[in-house]
Amino acid sequence: MSQGWKFVDARGHDGVYNMYYDEILASSLCEGTGFPTLRLYTWEPWAISLGRNQAMNDIDCERCRLDGIDVVRRPTGGRAILHAEELTYSVVMNAGQKGIQQVYNEISAALVEGLKAFGVDVALERSQPNFPEMYKNPSSIPCFSSSARYELGWNGRKLVGSAQRRYTGGSGDVVLQHGSILCGSAHRRLVNYLALEDEVLRKKIMEGLEGKTTDLHEICGAAVDINDLSDSIKKGFERTWGVTFTEVNQTSDASKGAYA
Repeated sequence: MSQGWKFVDARGHDGVYNMYYDEILASSLCEGTGFPTLRLYTWEPWAISLGRNQAMNDIDCERCRLDGIDVVRRPTGGRAILHAEELTYSVVMNAGQKGIQQVYNEISAALVEGLKAFGVDVALERSQPNFPEMYKNPSSIPCFSSSARYELGWNGRKLVGSAQRRYTGGSGDVVLQHGSILCGSAHRRLVNYLALEDEVLRKKIMEGLEGKTTDLHEICGAAVDINDLSDSIKKGFERTWGVTFTEVNQTSDASKGAYA
């Protein structure tokens, strides 16, 4: 792995800031002015993020507004996620000659090690859905309705969902991959904000999320200490990739200045 890695612990920002920050990290690395970075963050207020190519009318934006839920678009693909009780990770790195699945696998291996340090043994998903066909079905609107290869699960239920994008710049291909590590069950409330008139379908989607997803609170039987989880995920990357992080204060980082 490349050296010169940065670590950013960025808690409690809104959805626009979080997505902008990830894109700035990726574009800076493309331009040769940035560094490979692991960023861990939370969302305040809660937000629904849509995949890069997902239709905005999948979501009842007026209900979101009334309930104080942000709606933003991710720079990556995939489907809708309600970012609520979770720790989000973001990895920005040079791809080199690595393909999409190899990068997924390497990041997942670090997450597996990090969750193991937290006390949870997880497994990698080995199958891959036919996403173009699956997306034709309205029940696929939530991201956590299915698992992709190298995503992480526990006892057959999805715990971590991820999305990836590649950027091409002067320094070669750069990967942005980010994903949600579920800490509680609030992500399932996404169903309440889907723009659906068919209540039978809404119920079906909720039952699917309840059956197909899990979270660290459910697994551990206790509330999740975000500080402990963040430390564990960071250690997982250090041990698996053999990197030494330089911690960056989010209030003084160049990306914060660009956002402001």
